[in-house]
Formats: sequence, C-alpha cells, structure tokens
Amino acid sequence: VQLQASGGGLVQAGDSLRLSCAASGRTLRSRDMGWFRQAPGKEREFVAAVRLSAGNTYYGDSVKGRFTISRDKTKNTVYLQMNSLKPEDTAVYYCAAGLRSILSMITLPSSYDYWGQGTLVTVSS
Repeated sequence: VQLQASGGGLVQAGDSLRLSCAASGRTLRSRDMGWFRQAPGKEREFVAAVRLSAGNTYYGDSVKGRFTISRDKTKNTVYLQMNSLKPEDTAVYYCAAGLRSILSMITLPSSYDYWGQGTLVTVSS
C-alpha cells in the first residue's frame, strides 16, 4: 500500500483546510485509515481514524467537533476536513493505513502498517 498525503499549507487561525490521502496498491487489505500529526519536539499524536468496512470514525480529543475524516471508496482516498484551525494545530500531518489494527488500539501509531510522507500545516495567529 502506498499513501500520498497532500493539501497542507499556511493558513490563519479560524480558517479551514482539507487534507487528502490517496492510497494505491493493495488497498483492499486495509482495515483502518488514520491521520496523525507531529509538531516539532512533540510525539506523534492521533488525530482521526475511519474503520473502512463500517465507516465508523474516531477522533482525538483536541480535534473533536472541528475535524472530520471521510473516505471516498471510488477514489481510494481519505480526507481530513479541518475547520476552526488554531495555531496549536500546526504540525506535519501523516496519513496511515492499518491492515490488522484492533479497534481498541486504533489511536496508536503502532497499529498502522503503512505511512504517507506527511504534509505540513501551519496555522498563524
């Protein structure tokens, strides 16, 4: 599975941005797709995930109510709609695919087998 993340950029606080993650290869093997982010000097943080079979979505506490993860099966693409962005959302955002992830561990980076290259989101105050 190959993942290509895109859509990052420089925005102002309160703006919106949509990230895309295009998957190619043996995408049918993926069970979950997730977004994580990592700010300088910080650990990788869970942002959102979607269980592909049922479409159930999960969010980190810091983005609940502001971010929405969705998927387009026909395009093998997962999106992250980010609204009401804050300076603390500034980070490199990574998409990831899990083949055998367990639901209770869906927020852990170790549950994912493939990672995209990351896209930088910068939110100015």
